[in-house]
Amino acid sequence: MSLSIRDFKVYMPAKDFSLSKKFYSALGFTQSEGWGGTADFALNGFRFRLQDFYVKDWAENFMVVINVDDAEEWRARALELEATGEFSGMSVRPLEKTGDTVLFHVLDPTGVLLIFVQ
Repeated sequence: MSLSIRDFKVYMPAKDFSLSKKFYSALGFTQSEGWGGTADFALNGFRFRLQDFYVKDWAENFMVVINVDDAEEWRARALELEATGEFSGMSVRPLEKTGDTVLFHVLDPTGVLLIFVQ
């Protein structure tokens, strides 16, 4: 027997559901309505489901690794969003370079850690 999957979707918490939806849309994801207090976000065929649900300990220990072609370009976009002041709780860390790997971290408005890796 050969097991396979057709889809894999992570449910991410949102402290302020409206603000988080605005954040991920502004970051570049396309939003579509989910069901039961959720919204789906997609970019280049990769998706996650944002949920109107928040537990501090869970949210602050939730991490997502996003493999990108250009970490500097993504960081520039994240810095633009941070500079608007619209996304309370958001923060962008400096680029880190180790060998051929370039990465940086973003805390979303809920406290979820996004790790962008090139």
